[in-house]
Amino acid sequence: MYNNSKNISLTLVYLILISVNNIFAQENEILNGKFKPTWKSFEENYQCPDWFRDAKFGIWAHWTAQCVPEQGDWYARGMYEQGNKYYDFHVKNYGHPTKFGFMEIDNLWKAENWDPAKLMELYKYAGAKYFVALANHHDNFDNYNSEYHKWNSVNVGPKKDIVGIWEKIARKNGMYFGVSNHSAHAWHWFQTAYGYDQEGPLAGIRYDAATLTKEDGKGKWWEGLDPQELYTGPNIIMPDGINDIKTANDWHEKNDRVWTEEPPLQNKNFTNMWFLRCKDLVDKYKPDLVYFDDYELPLGQAGLDIVAHFYNSNIQLNNGKLEAVVTAKQLKPEQKSGIVEDIERGFSSEIQPFAWQTCSCIGNWHYRRSDYESNSYKTPKQIILSLIDIVSKNGNLLLSIPIRGDGTIDDLEVKFLENLGKWMEINGEGIYGTRPWKVYGEGPTKVKAGMFNESDLEDFSNEDIRFTSKSDTLYAFMMNCSESKVANIKSLGKHSDLINGQKIEKIKFLGSENKLEWKQTNDSLIINLSDENPLESVAVLKIILGKY
Repeated sequence: MYNNSKNISLTLVYLILISVNNIFAQENEILNGKFKPTWKSFEENYQCPDWFRDAKFGIWAHWTAQCVPEQGDWYARGMYEQGNKYYDFHVKNYGHPTKFGFMEIDNLWKAENWDPAKLMELYKYAGAKYFVALANHHDNFDNYNSEYHKWNSVNVGPKKDIVGIWEKIARKNGMYFGVSNHSAHAWHWFQTAYGYDQEGPLAGIRYDAATLTKEDGKGKWWEGLDPQELYTGPNIIMPDGINDIKTANDWHEKNDRVWTEEPPLQNKNFTNMWFLRCKDLVDKYKPDLVYFDDYELPLGQAGLDIVAHFYNSNIQLNNGKLEAVVTAKQLKPEQKSGIVEDIERGFSSEIQPFAWQTCSCIGNWHYRRSDYESNSYKTPKQIILSLIDIVSKNGNLLLSIPIRGDGTIDDLEVKFLENLGKWMEINGEGIYGTRPWKVYGEGPTKVKAGMFNESDLEDFSNEDIRFTSKSDTLYAFMMNCSESKVANIKSLGKHSDLINGQKIEKIKFLGSENKLEWKQTNDSLIINLSDENPLESVAVLKIILGKY
């Protein structure tokens, strides 16, 4: 169990170090300026920049060493939970986590076939106007040349500045650049690495995080690195004596699985280092966007400090103009004016007064081979329909395309991006630079608001239409026109209050210069779609409005 002398010594040394760091903790140094580190200051002074509202669509490289096993998201946590499918896979393919922990997977991540220029060219063709690089995940590994955290992609694994390389190539392609930070939860998320098997021949023997010290690395690939800095130290360790898997799983759910944004009182050094690492990230790479995988903001005052520093730094960088975007989740209504709300794998049911974003993925957040083998990725049409609904309600879509550990994407993902690009090339006019119209659309299909509800999205009918607008042009997206030769748009009837004082001058499909035949009755606008209707995709009507 956890009562051998080495484990006791490790815990005592760690607690002493934490105590010393807590004593000497200081206020975070941030750049002074217009924004103070308070929600009130953000809410009163922030305005979302036009570049973000115009861009509408971004692509995300949600890429870490957790892609190496090709088993999916949260591998670094699940591999330490006996009974978990990741644990079974890990034991079979790499060895038992007492001997081969996740730090060894970090070392296996070589990104040997990564061609970021080729990938960015494909992302750009697919229609992305901004690109986001994952800077660190819950596994507490920095994908950049981190000044404050030695467990990073320059020292370990790829031996490359992943974020720095992405940043240069994105900007070279004329794309805005963002980073995503998920590491604020590492202090509790990674605590499974300090656990043990409940059953079997190794029952009670703690996993690698509970036993390894910096001194153990002498003569090994990780010499000079401290495993405790990666695994965050024994903050919430599972107690001795649990001898069945269900009880252990229940314990994890009630303790280290609890999703909290509060800073860990037992490890204030973690919060201090998180701030320094994040400040280093934004100062070094000067992103246009910072994505936090957090509800509201992470780690109390540290999160507020980072946002104020980022905003003020961005104003200084852009000659007095704020061009920065910060996204986070589950915001209170008043907070949505201070940063941009992100809705993970979800939607809004109505037009939002402030810009917002959905983040989603065509498969699993970290590369999962079974998605490829079963051909279960989302289709371009599914993503197009989601994008249209989101944009019609004042939102953006940030889409992850999973990358394998070697730095490549598979042939199905390449085909997906190529097909998406073909649609965007013709119909992007109705997406980019648009704003919501007076209503988001019409039709019987209602989209449920909230996170993690993509699977609840119903099939759209041929009566479902979504609108966007730009100057005197209205774009009408026909969400399902596969069985219809006629569009019937009730919002554009002569007696509709929505077009009071406006007349329809011209209607055509995007991608075609041929005028369509139409007539306007008191109750609707009826359009003959003719044989030009692109039945295999989502048709977009361009409607020019004028004044009487």
